[in-house]
Amino acid sequence: MPTATIAGHEVTVDDEGFMTVYDEWNADLGKGLAALIGIDDLNDDHWKAINFLRSDFADQGETATLRRVNKVGGVPTKELFVLFPKKPAKKMAYIAGLPKPRGCV
Repeated sequence: MPTATIAGHEVTVDDEGFMTVYDEWNADLGKGLAALIGIDDLNDDHWKAINFLRSDFADQGETATLRRVNKVGGVPTKELFVLFPKKPAKKMAYIAGLPKPRGCV
């Protein structure tokens, strides 16, 4: 697997740049990943979604879909599109240091 240096941390990534090792991630790295895709300020609402994705991944073994973040995580889908414009599932997973969700092209 290739590696990348993000926010001063060397991490293992896949061919699309998604992190592949769950334990390599930390909040500072999340901020650096967000900046790389144009999200400069992560607020409490961003972190609610990101933290849900990480804890759900640890429990379920796969990255949650938008529907799951909405229904189980309690973050409305419309809000996700505001927080993570255009491709929220893909962007949330990227920032959270998780694999791209199934169904994302």
